[in-house]
Amino acid sequence: MGQIQAPISDKTSRIGYVALGSNLATATRTSLEAVTESLQLFSGESIRIIQQSQWYSAPAFPKGNGPDYVNGVVEIETSLEAGETLAALHRIEAKLGRARTTRWASRVVDLDLLALGDIIAPDLGEYTRWQTLQLDAQMTETPEGLVLPHPRLQDRAFVLIPLAEIAPNWCHPVLGQTASKLLAALSSAERDEILPL
Repeated sequence: MGQIQAPISDKTSRIGYVALGSNLATATRTSLEAVTESLQLFSGESIRIIQQSQWYSAPAFPKGNGPDYVNGVVEIETSLEAGETLAALHRIEAKLGRARTTRWASRVVDLDLLALGDIIAPDLGEYTRWQTLQLDAQMTETPEGLVLPHPRLQDRAFVLIPLAEIAPNWCHPVLGQTASKLLAALSSAERDEILPL
């Protein structure tokens, strides 16, 4: 779905995945328009979109924490380092009016770097700490730096459904399972909450 952009430079590049979401409309754009517009800014940040999932509707997380989200995932290619890629995504968010204030608050646009190549960052021990963090701690603690793969991606149907749509055989570099298997491990109730738009 969506446009395929021209190849990036001949520098070494990596394939990655970015989750997109929005549940806060503005006076000038709906949530769907915000995530769609964000995609148009990727190429200006040296990030090429390879493929795009369809858009889905998903309840806010945690439940009851605002209006439903528009969610999707794109496969990307970039020669940027992981930290540079995250910074680029944050610049796109800022251009669309995202202000980072309260954790898990409603957002005009949210761009999460899910994975970039087989990078585990900052290291396996720190990744594992964040991946196993209890929900109450997740609601108050924020990592000081980038954690890859995204430590919550295997828990969230709104990420795994669009990820498995475009990259069913992508293999989690720590858990050793494909996107399809991670999705199948979720309950049917979790999966059934995510609806195509």
